[in-house]
Amino acid sequence: MRHGKKVNHLGRTSAHRKAMLSNMAASLILHKRINTTVAKAKALRKYIEPLITKSKEDTTHSRRVVFGYLQNKEAVTELFREISQKTANRPGGYTRILRTGFRIGDAAEMCMMELVDYNENYSQNKGGKKKAKSTRRGGKKKTETPVETTEQPVAEAAPAAETPAEPAPAEEPKTE
Repeated sequence: MRHGKKVNHLGRTSAHRKAMLSNMAASLILHKRINTTVAKAKALRKYIEPLITKSKEDTTHSRRVVFGYLQNKEAVTELFREISQKTANRPGGYTRILRTGFRIGDAAEMCMMELVDYNENYSQNKGGKKKAKSTRRGGKKKTETPVETTEQPVAEAAPAAETPAEPAPAEEPKTE
């Protein structure tokens, strides 16, 4: 039984697992979206979310701690410059896992993992419209007074006699 064992070893030694998660985290930071298996994505989520939280405080110490995990200067720079700015108001949940189906070779469940703030299709304010909140209360419905209309038959306009319009005389270009 696996009681109290939270780490998914992913069939690798600890050094291989740490290197793989570090490379995947750097790729996710640089490209904002990666395709991988669901098991690796779930392990990567536990690995990268604390790093994004750490990046909100831009100090030398936090940069060194994050670099210890990522081992990639470009990824650390990108994380502290751009990603930390976009996720500044978010209290957690920086990644999203979207399942994409099964791999042909071994039927492993595949997914696309992405940073939440970089997918514009999932943004909550599509066009700035907000949906009105509905309640489940019975309440009295507002009734409008019906406006009485007088029904008069609409006379159809007779088709106008088609007379060819005379073309306007074309202006001759002025020469100077």
